[in-house]
Amino acid sequence: MKTTFSTQISKHSLLKFQGVTKVYGTGSAAMQALRGIDLHIDQGEFVAVMGPSGSGKSTCMNILGCLDTPSDGAYFFEGVDVGKLSRDQRALLRRHYLGFVFQGFNLLNRTSALENVELPLVYRSIPADERRESALRALAAVGLKGWETHTPGELSGGQQQRVAIARAIVADPKVLLADEPTGNLDSARSRDIMKMLAAFNCEYGITIVLVTHDAHMAAYAKRIIRFFDGIIDTDEENGKRLEC
Repeated sequence: MKTTFSTQISKHSLLKFQGVTKVYGTGSAAMQALRGIDLHIDQGEFVAVMGPSGSGKSTCMNILGCLDTPSDGAYFFEGVDVGKLSRDQRALLRRHYLGFVFQGFNLLNRTSALENVELPLVYRSIPADERRESALRALAAVGLKGWETHTPGELSGGQQQRVAIARAIVADPKVLLADEPTGNLDSARSRDIMKMLAAFNCEYGITIVLVTHDAHMAAYAKRIIRFFDGIIDTDEENGKRLEC
């Protein structure tokens, strides 16, 4: 049993929004980022979330990642109402069940690739030998075997994002949340990263939620959700999905 949280899990959609609303500010300055969203994402899906700036897609991602909470409505993770969890329980959920990849890589500059990847396991109090073995496997999985001792400054942008992906998957998360993961990369490196994410989804069944402005990157997803003015405008299967 991973945590006390795991004892609450039952068989439901992996991620579910039920009438989720998010309001920032109060009074005349209030801004409604989400307007009563209903959404479900099942285990093993690869979903791209798209929309113009201010459409609500990043707010949706933040709530899915337990980095923010709804103003109204409910967010369920495998049937558990996340809004009823304590702050510490939400932190455990993030630590044990979610992996994050961001546009800016967010690596420690003076720390090796191996040590960057080990970091989530440090927070979980995994023994040093086990941390090292898991980090080596994760770096090999993203094509960086032999680059373990290099610092971010010695790596290309594409390689840095691979390190970030290895760090996100090293703890074997149920869900990988990727927020504009190719935003700082050229088109060739962007395709490499997306092919890698698609392969993790196809081969290992990792559930992926991708926020992107780029239709070329969204083409790798199985399903595309488009936000507009705080609501879901369209939610469609991607019949032209690019192969893994």
